Amino acid sequence: MKSPCIDICKFDGRTGWCVACGRTKEECRGWKKAPRPRLISLSAELPRRLAKLAARDAG
Repeated sequence: MKSPCIDICKFDGRTGWCVACGRTKEECRGWKKAPRPRLISLSAELPRRLAKLAARDAG
């Protein structure tokens, strides 16, 4: 499964999520070795994380 990384790699201090892709540093490091069901689950979660970061920044 293709990585959601867009080579910005800046992590939010509160959540630990990358502001570009929504993953944590640990999730980024383990992406290539993670089982497919975990990648699917995480991929479904990333848009919610990014929306939460955007809403917090907008408010």
